[in-house]
Amino acid sequence: MRRVLAAVGLIAVAGAGQAAGGHLDRVLAAREMRVCIWPDYYGISYRNPKTQQLEGIDIDMARALARDLNVAVRFVDSSFAQLISDVTQDRCDIAMFAIGITPQRSEKLHFTRPHLVSDIYAITTKSNRRIRTWDDIDKPGVVVAVAKGTLHEPIMRDKLRQATLLVTDTTQGREQEVESGRADVFMTDFPFSRRMLETTDWARLVAPAATYHLTPYAYAMQQGDSPWHERVEQFLADATRDGQLMAAIRRHKLDPIAAPTSVSKN
Repeated sequence: MRRVLAAVGLIAVAGAGQAAGGHLDRVLAAREMRVCIWPDYYGISYRNPKTQQLEGIDIDMARALARDLNVAVRFVDSSFAQLISDVTQDRCDIAMFAIGITPQRSEKLHFTRPHLVSDIYAITTKSNRRIRTWDDIDKPGVVVAVAKGTLHEPIMRDKLRQATLLVTDTTQGREQEVESGRADVFMTDFPFSRRMLETTDWARLVAPAATYHLTPYAYAMQQGDSPWHERVEQFLADATRDGQLMAAIRRHKLDPIAAPTSVSKN
């Protein structure tokens, strides 16, 4: 919990530089809010391959924010590797895809209050005999895959002492490395681990025996645009108080990782 509180404290830092024009004014004038999402994030901002429809908690919350502002919402495909450039280069007004608050990202982005908090999990294959428990991961000869740009990349660089770290260009790449046997595990979070277990027949979850590294997830926007940040925070406070946020969390089966700030005090 101390780690969570320390990470949450990062959101209080707003950087220098006023966003040109102000996003709240732009959104209201255009009657459209541009929302960056990662459409491969199960339970968060997922484009269902069967229906091609977007679903997940942050799709629901983006639509709710747009209704609150009385504007339309336009989803812009992004990724964790593109996140900072997409937000700072003004390709979207806000990024809403459960973005982990990290020191590196906080130097470039302004975060809202967190709504989810996830530990790190590992995915291996059912046939892998080398990895049985979490303690088997950081051993000589073990290959650990992470996707470039995700929060798992810097964390595993710091934590691994004996295993070999493999950084793939895409999230699909880390899955392919493990499924093929070229890597033993890939590191992910609670929502994505659910996707692997529910949509594949080869994945096996390896969970830490105790807390490994908790990361709070929030929404991100440009630094220096206080009116826009405050308006989004107002929406989140209202959605927490009336239970709308927690209802969305439960609807997508994410209540095991609901942040304390998502629970109404009423």
